[in-house]
Amino acid sequence: MSNESLIRRMRAQLNRGDSWLTYDLGRLFTSDKLDEEALEEIEMRLLGADAGVEATTWLVDKLRADVLASRVRNEKELRDRLSALIAEWLQPVAQPLEIPDFIRPYILFVVGINGAGKTTTIGKLAARYKAQGRKVMIAAGDTFRAAATDQLKQWAARVDVPIVSQREGADPASVIFDAVTSADSRGADLIIADTAGRLHTQSHLMDELRKIKRVIQKHDPYAPHESLLILDGTLGGNGLAQAVQFHEALGLTGVAVTKLDGTARGGILLALAKRLALPVRYIGIGEGVEDLIPFDADAFARALVDGGIERGGQ
Repeated sequence: MSNESLIRRMRAQLNRGDSWLTYDLGRLFTSDKLDEEALEEIEMRLLGADAGVEATTWLVDKLRADVLASRVRNEKELRDRLSALIAEWLQPVAQPLEIPDFIRPYILFVVGINGAGKTTTIGKLAARYKAQGRKVMIAAGDTFRAAATDQLKQWAARVDVPIVSQREGADPASVIFDAVTSADSRGADLIIADTAGRLHTQSHLMDELRKIKRVIQKHDPYAPHESLLILDGTLGGNGLAQAVQFHEALGLTGVAVTKLDGTARGGILLALAKRLALPVRYIGIGEGVEDLIPFDADAFARALVDGGIERGGQ
C-alpha cells in the first residue's frame, strides 16, 4: 500500500472525521496572525487528548518560535508544521515488527487487559503474517475466560491457522509451552500466544506473566522474542499507567494501540513515546482485518493533522 493510500485510509478513520487536535484551525488566526491565545488553545487540546506535558510543551514551544520567526502565517503553514513536529516526535518509536527468518519458532506474547482488543488483534496478526507466507500457530493462553478461547478458535478457523488450547482453568504456561514444543510437528514458525486479560493493579496476575516467561525460556532462553502490549487508545492517561506496569512486570518490546478510530484521546501515542520510548508496532483504526496497520509516524501525523479535510486532491 502506498503512503498516500495509507494516509487516506487513516484520515477517514481517525476520530471519524476532524481531528481532536486541529478541528477548525482557521478560526485561531486573528488578522493572519497566530497569537498567544491561539497557542494556548492548541496546548489545551493536546493536554486534553493526553499527549502529556512533555510532548505538549515541546510542540507548543516549537510552534511559538516558528510564529515569532514568521514561519507560520496561515492555516496551511500551521497544519504543515504541526504535522512535521508530531512526526518528528513519534519517529523514534515508529518501528513496525520485523520477524527474522532465523528464529524458529518466533514466539510473540500478547498481553493487555480485557477489553483492549487483544483477541481481535491476535486474529488480525495471524491473518497478516499468514498472508506473508509464514506458518502461524495460535496458543490460547487465556484459560480463565472461556469466551477468550472460543473467540480465538473462531479467528483461527477464519484465517485457517492451527490453535493449541486446553480446558478452562488450565495452567496458561502449560498451554503455551505445549504450543512451543509442538511447533515443529505442526509446521509453525510463528507462535502468537494469548495471555489472560489482567488488570495491571493485580500483582499476582503479573507474577503469573513472569512465570509463563520463565517456563517458555526452558525451551528458548531468549523467548519470548516479542512481548506486545495491546493498549486501548480510548483510555488516555490510564493506558499509560498500564503500559508502565506491564513493562515493569514483563519487559515489553512493543505496543499496539487499538481503537484509534473511535477516540478523541489519541494523544496517548505522544505521551507513550516520551514516557517509555517503546516501539509502536501497530495501530488499530477499525474492525476489519486490514485496519490493523504498521505504525508510520509521518502518515499518522498527516492524517491526524489533516483530520477530515482533503488537501491537494489526496
